[in-house]
Amino acid sequence: MAASYHTRSNSFPTRSHPQILEVEEHLRRLRSSQAASTSSLGHELNGLQDLHDSVEKILQLPLVQQALARGHQKKWVDELLNGSFKILDVCSTAQNALLQMKESALGLQSVLRRRRGDETELTSEIKKYLASRKAMRKAINKTLGNLKGVENECSPSINEEHVSVLKEVEAVTLATFEYLLSFISGSRTPSKLSRFALVTKLIRPKRIACQEDQTEMNEFEKVDAALSTVVGHKTIKSDNIIYMQNQLKEMESSIQDLEEGLESLSRRLIKARVPLLNILTN
Repeated sequence: MAASYHTRSNSFPTRSHPQILEVEEHLRRLRSSQAASTSSLGHELNGLQDLHDSVEKILQLPLVQQALARGHQKKWVDELLNGSFKILDVCSTAQNALLQMKESALGLQSVLRRRRGDETELTSEIKKYLASRKAMRKAINKTLGNLKGVENECSPSINEEHVSVLKEVEAVTLATFEYLLSFISGSRTPSKLSRFALVTKLIRPKRIACQEDQTEMNEFEKVDAALSTVVGHKTIKSDNIIYMQNQLKEMESSIQDLEEGLESLSRRLIKARVPLLNILTN
């Protein structure tokens, strides 16, 4: 076993190689981070960008390309390519969910701005928004269910040391996306929250309500809660309108930040695939 291990190590950078150490440092940071807000999620997406930049550097090394190009290694190249495709697919799901949320929010804000005492159009738009959220959650839950099976596939318990590192990158990336999707869909649906508690949040002093909301709900959940509270009411108070507009603005800002992070990450994921594709085609 020892001889076999050293043979592999001589044909691929060891864990003491500066670029391998760089990847492992990014992995350590991502594993230890605990995203609980859009801001911290944005930091994690930036961390993923740095991680996949480092991975691309490793895959560009001639020594690495020669090692992976050997016949018995190409099965790992196939697996790594399949893994990167799954990551891009999940990234696309997150981007589509955010785009859907943004379009629904813009439609709702447009109605809120031009409302003149008639609740019919507003109520209809709110119901449309909540129906869109329900459909989006269904799609996200399906993706999250598929990710459960993928987690076992990319477990880094692999004999090939270099492949183990790259598979761990895959596992950590998917875990971050899993949290991101859960964050977007909302860990709790409005129906699971006390209706009385939601109404209380709307009439509570702004400073106290804000402090409690920050610890209990993210930006997406706050909008869900605010809209669910007024559905079915014959009249919607102006205070509730203002509250909904403020929450929608906060959510739109969060969506913008996450969209920018995902767009930048997507470009890096595609770049990191190129060396692997070159190995298979050359």
